[in-house]
Amino acid sequence: MRILVVDDDVEVREMIKKMLSGQNYDVLLAANGNESMKIIKNEPDIDIVITDIIMPEKEGIETILEIKRDFPHIRILAISGGGRGDPQNYLVLAKGLGADLTLGKPFIKQELLEAVNALLVE
Repeated sequence: MRILVVDDDVEVREMIKKMLSGQNYDVLLAANGNESMKIIKNEPDIDIVITDIIMPEKEGIETILEIKRDFPHIRILAISGGGRGDPQNYLVLAKGLGADLTLGKPFIKQELLEAVNALLVE
């Protein structure tokens, strides 16, 4: 199982990688939507993308739309801590535009693992 984690915060990326790698997932990392699309195009066997919403260069909503258009088999977990607004607003928008599941930051390991497992059985 290959999972791509997309977040502009290096500490968040590394934390998620650590949580998932301990469960024997193969985890790739990207700092923004542009990087994530390059990786997806070169690594077609990615099963899940976990993407932040608020990022520089290419934000999560645009990334979700592009993944769903070009790689509809990839499952998407959108995560957000909010930015200037309520994180729930961003997550509702992400879900409406194609994210399969959403998770508000901060979250604990168990919540992340439950979300990933839910994506695998859908």
